[in-house]
Amino acid sequence: MSGISLTSPADRATEARPRPAHAVRRFELQVADGETYAATSDRCTIGSDPRCQLVVADRAVSRFHCELTIDERGARLRDLDSRNGTFIDGIEVRDAYLRNQATIEIGTSRLVFRYVTGELNLPISAHTSFGSLVGASLSMRTMFAQLERAAATSATVLLEGETGTGKEEAAESLHRNGSRREGPFVVVDCGAIPPTLLESTLFGHERGAYTGAVEHRDGAFVEADGGTIFHDEIGELSLDLQPKLLRVLERRTVCRVGGSRHEPIDVRIIAATNRDLRTQVNAGRFRSDLYYRLAVVRIRTPPLRERPEDLPLLMEKILDRLAAPDALRARLLEADALAAMATATWPGNVRELRNYLERSMVYDQPPPIAEMEHEPASAIDPRLSYEEARRHALAEFQRQYTAALVRAHGGNVTQAARAAGIDRVYLHRLIRRTTMR
Repeated sequence: MSGISLTSPADRATEARPRPAHAVRRFELQVADGETYAATSDRCTIGSDPRCQLVVADRAVSRFHCELTIDERGARLRDLDSRNGTFIDGIEVRDAYLRNQATIEIGTSRLVFRYVTGELNLPISAHTSFGSLVGASLSMRTMFAQLERAAATSATVLLEGETGTGKEEAAESLHRNGSRREGPFVVVDCGAIPPTLLESTLFGHERGAYTGAVEHRDGAFVEADGGTIFHDEIGELSLDLQPKLLRVLERRTVCRVGGSRHEPIDVRIIAATNRDLRTQVNAGRFRSDLYYRLAVVRIRTPPLRERPEDLPLLMEKILDRLAAPDALRARLLEADALAAMATATWPGNVRELRNYLERSMVYDQPPPIAEMEHEPASAIDPRLSYEEARRHALAEFQRQYTAALVRAHGGNVTQAARAAGIDRVYLHRLIRRTTMR
């Protein structure tokens, strides 16, 4: 018999002046025994872990089983690589939209999703920039509102988003807009440093601690004292280093490799990952207690394909940095060029956009957007499980194929569906799904 307990996020502090907001529909989840979870946010993580918004005490349910998010496009349910899968109306799904009164099955438990009367007003920023980040889209202004609140505190922040979405810029902007702005900002790329050297890089070492340690060295935590340390790609941290990092976060002291003295440190922690660490927790590749310490504030950096309306602002900023000639700038920013760029999927996100603009400067003209679509989106990552790698590859294929298909038929979905040999309704569903990723 499964048992379900309900928790709600802490109430947010009220402010003297009203903040801009956007509204989404309220929803609730009715559980089998009659209890109801009434949403107080635009997302709800469901699982057996006590940190979930909806806690399901069911042995067949993963710690972080699935997540429900809602926006102006509808309610979306995503499986978090659970061990037993997520089912909607009896059909197993990885990522799907919910109809009203849909039945969600996880483990031996059953939930009913329904919309309810009223709206949730979610804060958005009144500004179109935060530090070095720019964007006028709803997704970016939502992120800016979160960053503005986080900057006013010293809370640990976990930045989540695809490669190239500007997580390091977000971290540095948090630092520059916070009370520690006068202190150092130290970056440690956990994915680029070999595990054998990462421990010394983070914590430092004493002279003679290991072969090659010819002198004493302060680690990144000591170097960041009084400021901020940014752990990029924290999901790549090896399992044997994770408890050592956890001890530093809990005790706020660091002990050098080969040493015995614990030195107090005063640092703000910001981490970033292009993976969902909850799926890594489910798979046993990331410690749940370390995840709790890092995910005090979770902020998602949206991919470029979700915010094509930000292209002019982004391009202006990048072209200024590149000191692009006025004539080339005018060609890149004309309406037809921007419309063509808005159709690209930009798998490399803002980083890929910058490369495109740099290439335009080399050739003194914008390369055809079609060339971007034929470039490999990303290399296969052998560290992923087979199922996770297959899912990522399929999602990327769907994005690229759908965009190219619709573009080839001038935006006529009926013609595109007929040419592809698929149902028009299914193509509409593909378009909606791929533009939300």
